[in-house]
Amino acid sequence: MDGGKKNPKPAVRLSTKSPHAAYFMPLLESISAREGLNEVLKNRVSKACDLLDAGVPLFPNNFRKQHHIAFVLERFGTADAETLGQSEEIFALAGRIVSLRSFGKVLFFHIMDESGRIQCYAAKEHLNPTACLVVKKLEVGDIAGVNGRLFRTKTGELTLDCAGVTLLARSMRPLPEKYHGLKDQETRYRQRYVDLIVTPRTREIFQKRSLIVREFRRFMEDNNFMEVETPMMQPLPGGATARPFVTHNNALDLRLYMRVAPELYLKRLLVGGFEKVFELNRNFRNEGIDTRHNPEFTMCEFYWAYATFSDLMDFTEKLFAHLAFKACGAAVITYQGKEIDLTPGRWTRLSFYDSLSQIGGHAEQLYNNYNKLRDYIRERGEKTTDRESLQKLQAKLFDLDVEDKLVQPHFIYHYPTEISPLSRRNSEKPELTDRFELFIAGREMANAFSELNDPVDQRMRFEDQAREKEAGDEEAHSMDEDYLRALEYGMPPAAGEGVGIDRLVMLLTDCPSIREVILFPLLRPEF
Repeated sequence: MDGGKKNPKPAVRLSTKSPHAAYFMPLLESISAREGLNEVLKNRVSKACDLLDAGVPLFPNNFRKQHHIAFVLERFGTADAETLGQSEEIFALAGRIVSLRSFGKVLFFHIMDESGRIQCYAAKEHLNPTACLVVKKLEVGDIAGVNGRLFRTKTGELTLDCAGVTLLARSMRPLPEKYHGLKDQETRYRQRYVDLIVTPRTREIFQKRSLIVREFRRFMEDNNFMEVETPMMQPLPGGATARPFVTHNNALDLRLYMRVAPELYLKRLLVGGFEKVFELNRNFRNEGIDTRHNPEFTMCEFYWAYATFSDLMDFTEKLFAHLAFKACGAAVITYQGKEIDLTPGRWTRLSFYDSLSQIGGHAEQLYNNYNKLRDYIRERGEKTTDRESLQKLQAKLFDLDVEDKLVQPHFIYHYPTEISPLSRRNSEKPELTDRFELFIAGREMANAFSELNDPVDQRMRFEDQAREKEAGDEEAHSMDEDYLRALEYGMPPAAGEGVGIDRLVMLLTDCPSIREVILFPLLRPEF
């Protein structure tokens, strides 16, 4: 009997006798317990001990980078060997070592910063003793600072002749083998820091994402929209029919919800007198995770007083074309092998019910007959309840047989009032709303409508939603008395829209999964 004691962990042993070895034991023991140790890791630690024994710090902060690699490549990328030989200019570069080849007393290595990569040449006869030791102990993955002049090798490669080499950060773990990189998708998302190092495509995606967000803001500001910020923790979840995340404020002993949308706060600002506002920030919805959905996502919502949903169609066409030109260089782009034309004026506009007929291929006798439609949806494998209205079943039919077919830009408009609790009723057909959803590449990209500003109508719709919530619909909208009070002061006629930034980036970077465009998507805990 062992008395319930666990088997002791095998001792971690290093070949070095360095007094600094003990410093690394907690690191090695934690890695060993989780993943197991290999000789590569041990060898890296042994080399780190050798540097410390010689008085070389592993993580100094005394080197000052003066140039980006892209700056050097731009200025001298085409310069010939003679021109470089006449230049006396010295460059101070810093970056991660991504390749390394040793030839005895000479070392060739490439360093990479956020702007590019360049080859470096280190000859021991040109370096002081400390730099020589550093060069001898360098590993792929280390971050180094180098300074020296440029020359061109016999093979024609632009190279920095190192007069000095400084270790700036020791990489205790090896990078993935350069020809294979990170192939496992979950590892790429979980260890995004490694993915960014070894996968140029990943870096390009997030550089382009930054550009898209920046240009989105610029477009809004150029059109006189003012950027604002509204609460992310709200006493009531509102602005969308979605299941919220719940949290708690201890100071007020108050139950709060992570916002599902900023809509109701932005429309309060229209009441207050601002006529064009937008917010580009995070929303949180406690829903499923797949290639199109992440519980934490980025949206831009904007509201425009004295405008209609038709005005927003024109505006959206111009916005998307602008972003496509900035990110892709043209309004016609390729997404997953399909050419998509974002040129303004070429977008299709089709009513919700016409889309069920013209694209879904269904007759009115099906989608306007409750029992037939419910049976058809169940035959397709979708769950339904007898409490669901005809309009909700029609929305499911759209999801099943229309959405995936909307490859080119489509504005689907005039949705049923029952599934549009915040939208303005159409003046001629009050059972419909002045609302559209934008679909591109078979997925929703934006949702917009002329805003409901009648406080009586809004109260009745909130009451309908409250009854649905009591009946078990966790996504139904909550009754918001303060928002109703704001409407009672008078909100100008207006139109508002929400654009999913993550899906927009997917479109403009040709990415099939939302996880490719979110730096740190939600995953199950690893440890």
